[in-house]
Amino acid sequence: MRVLENCEPKKVFYYFEEICKIPHGSGNTKELSDYLVNFARERGLEYVQDEMNNVVIYKPATPGYENAPTVILQGHMDMVCEKRPDVEHDFTKDGLKLSVVDGCVSANGTTLGGDDGIAIAYGLALLDSDDLAHPALEVLITVDEEIGLLGAEGFDCSVLKGKRLINLDSEAEGSLWISCAGGLCANSFIPVKRVEAEGQKLHVKVCGLMGGHSGAEIDKKRSNANVLMGRFLYGLKKHADYEIVSLAGGQKDNAITKEANAEILTTEEEIAAIREYAAVCQAGLRDEYTGTDEGITVEITEEGAASARVLHPISREKVLFYLMQIPFGVQKMSGTIEGLVETSSNIGIVELREEEFFASSSVRSSVEAARDALADKIEYLTEFLGGEYEVQGAYPAWEYRKDSPLRDKMVEVYRQMYGEEPKVVAIHAGLECGLFYKKIENLDCVSLGPDMKDIHTSEEVLDIASTKRVWEYLVKTLETLKD
Repeated sequence: MRVLENCEPKKVFYYFEEICKIPHGSGNTKELSDYLVNFARERGLEYVQDEMNNVVIYKPATPGYENAPTVILQGHMDMVCEKRPDVEHDFTKDGLKLSVVDGCVSANGTTLGGDDGIAIAYGLALLDSDDLAHPALEVLITVDEEIGLLGAEGFDCSVLKGKRLINLDSEAEGSLWISCAGGLCANSFIPVKRVEAEGQKLHVKVCGLMGGHSGAEIDKKRSNANVLMGRFLYGLKKHADYEIVSLAGGQKDNAITKEANAEILTTEEEIAAIREYAAVCQAGLRDEYTGTDEGITVEITEEGAASARVLHPISREKVLFYLMQIPFGVQKMSGTIEGLVETSSNIGIVELREEEFFASSSVRSSVEAARDALADKIEYLTEFLGGEYEVQGAYPAWEYRKDSPLRDKMVEVYRQMYGEEPKVVAIHAGLECGLFYKKIENLDCVSLGPDMKDIHTSEEVLDIASTKRVWEYLVKTLETLKD
């Protein structure tokens, strides 16, 4: 029996479960891309699979809709791969282990990939239907959205005819997203030197954080494990002598880091002071983040006597200076849209390598000048410390369109179905709509999706009832797009 067999709509959840069987983390989407191609071939539908493995599947208009404008339905294949530390799961080869609890689908300690597997499931269910009225459809599923919108950036839009685009990458039922932030990935490479040392090795872990999406949850005042590790190691200097052996935290620049680990060398005499400071630091952080991250934990584990190559004192200071100075969190709220984060930064990845310290931050802003100014700050910090800086995956903001017939039609349909107004909002997270808006002249686009919680974390869940309602709304919207 399929785990989601009793979930409605059956066809949507059938395809969602099929997708969850296929590993599809960012950079590992070829198998899923080929699955989409085989789906199209089996049904005699035209398709395009480009060199990046982006896929478009075309479906003709149903009778009576032959003259209606083509509609693009768009989502992405890749998911963020995160798991609880106690969970054994290889995202490169293992399918997800699904559960249904309290009306929601989850993946038993790993990310679910509802962002954006549900978009694919909606698209396939529409393509597989023979009883739903709709205009000609172009179902576009891109790759590597989560690591810089790379698939959308490299996609040749000349294979599309549509000027109306419904993006299915939202996580809030009842909201129509009509604008989003632009962003970039800011990478720092700072050279370090090492020296041989001996002593007692301790493993330091900062954990127990909520984490979350660096766009959607950046305003929730949650802590970042990389930032807290920097604070701990800097403060520890005042209480004990130690040297840094290793340091690592996070796997995705766009996920607020939940856990960071370090190894340090010290003397037997300093261990008690280190443990005492860890307890004091932990208590202080739990007070500071009451309401968001009360579970913050600073763990110290003794690993015995060891010889290791540790950071040279100057290199150690460079790393700590960087971690203490790197921007994190909301940098500015919008001056024109109440409650909207305008500019933010999230240091999602740090990794101390043998000869360099690497860090990667997700920088977002709905104002291009503000995005670039924040990136300049990280570049200056990097170069000040003798490092090299690079920008990866820069993408534009999706600007608000005052005249949007698609938005107006979708508001009308929502009002008729539910007797209330949808929330028409701009968001701080990045969407591929911005790239398509730049590439396709006169594109009219709106984003929607069902309720999901804690995306990009091991606690991610997809609301089943919400998925059904959004499906019904999507189907009704397509039915009304006759002109």
